[in-house]
Amino acid sequence: METAKSTKFAYFHAMVAVGLWSTVASAFKITLRYLNHIQLLVFASVTSTAVLGLVVALTGRWKGVTTSSRKDIVRSIGMGLLNPMLYYLVLFKAYALLPAQIALPLNYTWPIMLVLLSIPVLGQRIGWKSLMAIFISFCGVVVISTKGSFTGMGEFNPFGIVLALVSALIWATYWILNLKDKRDPVVKLFMNFVFGTVFVLIFSSTLGEIQKPPIQGVIGSIYVGLFEMGVTFIIWLKALSLSKTTAQVSNLIYLTPFLSLVVIHLAVGEKILPSTVIGLALIITGIALQRLSS
Repeated sequence: METAKSTKFAYFHAMVAVGLWSTVASAFKITLRYLNHIQLLVFASVTSTAVLGLVVALTGRWKGVTTSSRKDIVRSIGMGLLNPMLYYLVLFKAYALLPAQIALPLNYTWPIMLVLLSIPVLGQRIGWKSLMAIFISFCGVVVISTKGSFTGMGEFNPFGIVLALVSALIWATYWILNLKDKRDPVVKLFMNFVFGTVFVLIFSSTLGEIQKPPIQGVIGSIYVGLFEMGVTFIIWLKALSLSKTTAQVSNLIYLTPFLSLVVIHLAVGEKILPSTVIGLALIITGIALQRLSS
């Protein structure tokens, strides 16, 4: 009975996380109407760091921060440079240059990037099933980028497409390094964001980007900081901890990009292209095949 109750709570937390993550692509695009990508990164990072710090304090994890070793601090400095600094700097710029429905699925190729990185970094070998999965996802990228014409980038900004794919590569790199870090996930996320936000503030102040933003930009940045960078990760971790096995809830994450397209259409006003849906389906199929082959 207790297991069934835990499973229900696991699915509840997972669906809340999926629902929140499904809105953030639209939040990026709407907020970028009022702020540039650097300003969005500044205010969202500060918000997320403050919220994560509050979570650490309220859940009795502060000792994990204050007793961190020099190695942990050095690791967090490097991880903070990757996320939030580089990852969101690249991702937000991609969203500034591309329609949300294009940037979203291209960024979602990170699990495939993870497989490719695992070859040189972890020394893993991949079989023909994995190669087929990578090829299918790559076909999805081509369909999305060319609107199904296969003849060129068309109306989409080529630099934006490259940035969206680079953001996936950065996130995959962060993910691999994060697997090797055995600290409490909330503590290490907070510490990463503390150092990452310092980098963001130094970078933005050097460029003179810290300015008084319009209220719409503030609200959008707070939303992004809360539900993309901070709180939703905590909710997702809770779902994983409540589930009997991670597979029980982790497959629900595949719903996120498709729900995001619905929100993008309703909130941002983009007409969702058939090539976007087909390309995203190919990307997800490749990811799912890769997961099965593993």
